[in-house]
Amino acid sequence: MSGYTIVQWLFFFYFYCFFGWCFESAYVSVKSRRWVNRGFMRGPFLPLYGFGAIMMLVVSKPFQDNLVLVYFAGCLGATALEYVTGVIMEALFKVRYWDYSGKRFNFQGHICLGSSLAWGFLTILMTEVIHKPVERFVLWLPSQALGIATLVLTAVICADFALSFQAAMDLKNVLVKMEKARDELLRVQKRLDVIIALAAEDWESRKAILADGFAQRREALTEGVSARIEDLKEQIDEALENLKNLALTKHSEYLDSVKEEILELKWKYKNSLEERERMSGLRDFFQRGLIRSNPTMSSERFKEALEELKKNSGRKNSKGKKES
Repeated sequence: MSGYTIVQWLFFFYFYCFFGWCFESAYVSVKSRRWVNRGFMRGPFLPLYGFGAIMMLVVSKPFQDNLVLVYFAGCLGATALEYVTGVIMEALFKVRYWDYSGKRFNFQGHICLGSSLAWGFLTILMTEVIHKPVERFVLWLPSQALGIATLVLTAVICADFALSFQAAMDLKNVLVKMEKARDELLRVQKRLDVIIALAAEDWESRKAILADGFAQRREALTEGVSARIEDLKEQIDEALENLKNLALTKHSEYLDSVKEEILELKWKYKNSLEERERMSGLRDFFQRGLIRSNPTMSSERFKEALEELKKNSGRKNSKGKKES
């Protein structure tokens, strides 16, 4: 494992990106009972496996004659790589492409003890079994053929990564806009509650309406995405209907004074709903593919919006076929 050229290292990286994609896609597809093109990129490559394989080769090199040290070097090196990659990806894209939060002995959901121990065994398997025939094949290839193949793979993978990276950034923007629209709906609902309460005839009615409004908002904040959005819509529609009935049943100087504000709240309500529905439609091919390829993708901040996108990414079109 010494004396490799830059071209050979690159080819090893691309090979293990492809090997990792085959393994991961097959495993997830069998588990899901449907085909899943696993990974961050659209093509058959998983960069994390490529980096992991290169890392295993590098960290195990000083301990080639001691499998125990190879094991611990693999555990530490792969765990560090997985943690750093997870933190960076979440910071960039606001979602987690893997999450160990449900497993025991995890740290921030990015790594867990079981995964780290498995990385050690995989390092031994990698260095002692998998890499040896791959190394012989690469060293056997003529340098010119290897150079051309590596150059082509570099161009393809760089283009794929650029498109996938942009799709991930666009997906982050979709989540941000969906959350912003939901927050606007919540503000509209809260303000309508206050207006109704202030338009009530007596203080007891005001207190009851306000208390009910705040209880509904607390409930909306703890429910799932569909229930939450539908609940907000129902509450706002009900509030607007109550305001209409108040205006018809009795004259209120206060309602007259906030008439323009109510019209503005109606406009904000309509536009926020349209914006969220447009964003959740997820028309972009790469964004839909990114979500489908990562069914365990999660986000603490945008949990509800992401679940809605997951649901919509697999919806059927008008002809009954799943969108591609």
